Amino acid sequence: MGTGKQRWKIYFHKSPSALFLLKKQCPSIPNEFLCPISGALMADPVIVSSGHTFERNCVHACVSLSFKPQLTDGSNPNFSTIIPNLALKSTIVNWCRTHLVDPPKPIDFYSAEKLVSTLIHHNSAEAVTELTRTPSQLSVTSSEESVTPRNGFHTPLPLKTRPACYSSSSSSDMEILNSHSLEDEEFIMKLRSCEVSEQKEAVISLRKLTRTKEETRLYLCTPRLLSALKSLITSRYSTLQVNAVAVLVNLSLEKQNKVKILRSGIVPPVIDVLRGGFPEGQDHAAGALFSLSLDDQNKTAIGVLGALPPLLHALRSDSERTRHDSALALYHLSVVQSNRVKMIKLGAIQILLGMVKSSHMTSRVLLTLCNLAASVEGRTAMLDSGGVECLVSKLSQGEFESDSTRESCVATLYGLSYGGLRFKGLAKEAGAEEVLKKVEATGSERAREKVRRILEVLRAKDSEEEEIDWEELLNSEDTVSTHRI
Repeated sequence: MGTGKQRWKIYFHKSPSALFLLKKQCPSIPNEFLCPISGALMADPVIVSSGHTFERNCVHACVSLSFKPQLTDGSNPNFSTIIPNLALKSTIVNWCRTHLVDPPKPIDFYSAEKLVSTLIHHNSAEAVTELTRTPSQLSVTSSEESVTPRNGFHTPLPLKTRPACYSSSSSSDMEILNSHSLEDEEFIMKLRSCEVSEQKEAVISLRKLTRTKEETRLYLCTPRLLSALKSLITSRYSTLQVNAVAVLVNLSLEKQNKVKILRSGIVPPVIDVLRGGFPEGQDHAAGALFSLSLDDQNKTAIGVLGALPPLLHALRSDSERTRHDSALALYHLSVVQSNRVKMIKLGAIQILLGMVKSSHMTSRVLLTLCNLAASVEGRTAMLDSGGVECLVSKLSQGEFESDSTRESCVATLYGLSYGGLRFKGLAKEAGAEEVLKKVEATGSERAREKVRRILEVLRAKDSEEEEIDWEELLNSEDTVSTHRI
């Protein structure tokens, strides 16, 4: 055993080189109390998937540098998950009290990273190690994730488009990407932690980081982080659920991320939150579905995954944010014919027309009705549900939020005008012609153009109608005699 002076020196100086001396200077310390990587007394021990115990930040550093050490027993640890070793931590603290030794302080991440880097570069001859570099560390052109954090491009640039003087191994861009990678891994570790406090800290920090920074949203939207975030979406803790869905909304703001998010399998949990999550979580869930539905590649899939029923139900939500974002999501999803058919079967026409009658979110609702009226199924359902009378009545009142809302109302009626004789009959019964004449005189140019086309439909003679006075013909003697024959 070393002298007391040497032992105190170890505790006061936390440099990586000094940490290696701890095991040699204090042989009385049980081996299980020492981190196999740092050789130091563990302050925050964690158990990894392979069953080994390490200091937490040493694990984070190994993961960030893709370092897999070979331990003295010849095995390689598995760092995919970590669990706090509270029993060992308590035992170490008690041991320190018994031996009048100050409890150890956790090694900070950057010191642990420096330590692991030293192992990588200087211990490879003595201890067999497996060093695996991630694509972003090998070449900034090898993966999409490695390019987007730096310049925002969606697809990787071919190497030949780079200047001849470009050097990925020594550029400042390389340092930025490594920094991003470290931050990504740090978040993933905390999101997957078994301690709720660490999960909360990570998800709140993620929400703040992704709120305003486009670059952050791009480089953090990786399959691994989305997978870690997915488990928190339906958490029973409101703070975790609300912030996790809010992070997803922030990430979805970037066009490059929308398809990635859908393919990660995170949309079904978001739908579950909209269906029965915490109120604020439902706000963000509706916003996430709206944001994701803006990408044409996502529209059909979101409908197939079952988002339409809870979105329609959310139109009656007590939250204005949930109602408005749900209405916008339905509008974008209704561009796709398969979603229109589903919405019609779910009774969307009756719900939306009822909202128009009550002047509730009229502008957003009319946008969706206009899309539905563009399909045969939508026109039929709307004619059956009194859509013509509802829209004509709305036009006659003239109470619209803006000219664009009135244009949407006219456009929906124009879609219904393809309903043939049935539309003409319902329109005449509702007094549509007189109302449309007023719109033609006072509306915007786009509204007037559609009104003129609707009036042409109403005034046109159908091929089945002949210019014959059927009443006079039926009353004539010749007709009577003809019928008697």
